[in-house]
Amino acid sequence: MADTTKLTLIRHGVTHWNEEKRAQGHTDVQLNEEGLRQAEKVARRLCASRWDRVYSSDLIRARQTAEIIARAVGIPEIHFDERLRELHGGLIEGMTMDERIAKWGENWRELDLGIERPEEGAERGTASLQAIADRHPGESILVVSHGAILRNTLKKLVEEIEAETLLDNTSVTQLEHKQGRWLCSLYNCTTHL
Repeated sequence: MADTTKLTLIRHGVTHWNEEKRAQGHTDVQLNEEGLRQAEKVARRLCASRWDRVYSSDLIRARQTAEIIARAVGIPEIHFDERLRELHGGLIEGMTMDERIAKWGENWRELDLGIERPEEGAERGTASLQAIADRHPGESILVVSHGAILRNTLKKLVEEIEAETLLDNTSVTQLEHKQGRWLCSLYNCTTHL
């Protein structure tokens, strides 16, 4: 249907920091070998459909994932949007939970550590996805981004969504924008893994 725009959201592949449970935020951390394999697997899955465009966060882990996908689906150009970056982690970037507790105590979340609030991330994520849908009505678009920004954006866009489950690396989530309304038909699917 020409009036329905389809956005398929993909979380980037895994990094060493993901495996070490370190906060990444805006820190540029590359995919590890497993992350590269995951990106290849999701790319193979996505080849079964036709795509018009690829958008991505400009952070390297999303960029690498998007490049693998774009090559596989035959899209020569990737549109990078920094609004699709992960929530900024402030002073906790690069730290594990144990390191945060050792430095600031059990109540570290109550301190002002420069961490971007989920609502702020959802605002910029929503602005990005809405702009993509408005710019490309009726198209099928791949969007590569990050777990927290995507989940919080989905909660803002789709009122009835159950998005408490964290998004897995290279998970596929499908959104439709039709007549000014957002619908989610698939959440956090990793059958390709």
